[in-house]
Amino acid sequence: MAVSTAGETTALGPRRLPEGFQAADSATLAVVAIVALLCVPARMILRGLPLSVTPADVVGLALGLFWLFAQSTTTLGAAKGRNPARTGLFLYLAASLAVYGHAAFGYLEKDELNLMDHALVVLVGGIGLGLAVCDGIANRRRLDLVMRGLVVAGVVVSVVGGFQSILEFDLTAYMALPFLQANGVEGITNVLARDDLNRVAATLGHPIEFAVVSAMILPVAVHYAVHARDRGSSPLRWWFCTAMIAMGLVYSVSRTGVIAVATAGVVLMAGWPARRRLRALGVVFGFLVVVQIVMPGVLGTFYRLFAGFGSDDSIRYRVHDYPNALEEFLRHPWLGRGLATWYAPKHQVFDNQYLLTLVESGIVGVLAFLVLVGTGVYAAQRARHLTSDPVLRDLALSMTAPLLVPLVCSITFDQLSYPAATGLMFLQIGAAGALLRVVRQENAVAGKSLSPRTPEVRPYS
Repeated sequence: MAVSTAGETTALGPRRLPEGFQAADSATLAVVAIVALLCVPARMILRGLPLSVTPADVVGLALGLFWLFAQSTTTLGAAKGRNPARTGLFLYLAASLAVYGHAAFGYLEKDELNLMDHALVVLVGGIGLGLAVCDGIANRRRLDLVMRGLVVAGVVVSVVGGFQSILEFDLTAYMALPFLQANGVEGITNVLARDDLNRVAATLGHPIEFAVVSAMILPVAVHYAVHARDRGSSPLRWWFCTAMIAMGLVYSVSRTGVIAVATAGVVLMAGWPARRRLRALGVVFGFLVVVQIVMPGVLGTFYRLFAGFGSDDSIRYRVHDYPNALEEFLRHPWLGRGLATWYAPKHQVFDNQYLLTLVESGIVGVLAFLVLVGTGVYAAQRARHLTSDPVLRDLALSMTAPLLVPLVCSITFDQLSYPAATGLMFLQIGAAGALLRVVRQENAVAGKSLSPRTPEVRPYS
């Protein structure tokens, strides 16, 4: 999964690569997965397959298979030793398999069984992506490649959203590839309306998903803007990327997006020094002024989203069916009724991932979800604690903030029903695990003392 930059070994012996080039490794494939996840329109699936799978699903499954092969050897560079992020991914997979087995053992209608099969395939692909990133990233340079690729992909998504919102021009209509076809699901549109504004989804499945994905990428973009000079790069290009991703939150016109970016902002503010906090507040104020000038009325719309919280129809819609959720949960309290078996229009949508998981996966599923995200947060914070490098400390903080977004925003939307938001969550959990391992390796190389309980991980060859 990791290959030396000097060359690679083939059946004919070592092959030299041109100077400045590196053979493809897990970081390279992770960037491909990011492009497939975020830049390929969500409605596009592969032709000729019995299941509706996207290019991102296929790349994730391939990465999971590569990870399994690499873990079965000692020569392909897969990381060994304990890692909390990997543990969380495994526990979530085990819990999901238990839910699947419990549901398949009983009776399910054919449509629900087919959806459960599809959900399991997609889930394995997402976990495969997380594992490949967690155990396949060789060093901080390769981790930077993945995180920078994520930021650039976020800019692409936001540009598509800007065309839809401002120019009312849908670029996704021209982004189809010959081996793809539309999934044929009715009611999917990239542009909705809210208070005479275009509420857009860009390349993703819904404006809410667009908002959450933008909020999960934004802290990473801010990190690379702040520390651009430390990496020998131009800050201007990364601040441009940051502004473009922030505009994605505006284009989505989503209440959940505001909650998401506020969650990430609180985490960043808590970890930043006082001077940076003040600068950040000034930047946010300036950004809002520019938004008001460029898109008059949009800030008023966001204000009304929260000012009318008690009388908003979408809020009443989210809570009116809670008694039905409780009734369904009590029928299968521990392992639920099955993955993805509670769906619209057959069943009432809850717009609350915790309620949906209680119904579909029971108490075990909710606990597994909390552990999954919690281990990612722990890995990032553990890395921050173990290093004194200010760049790595800030990167760890910028990885913590996005992982708390799913925990909070799952109250207001069904996070795991949206492939891009879910795949991004798995990727960032894997990246947190990779960061922790990179920090431990650098500490070991520097001769720093490690905790007796911290296993030393063999560096990549």
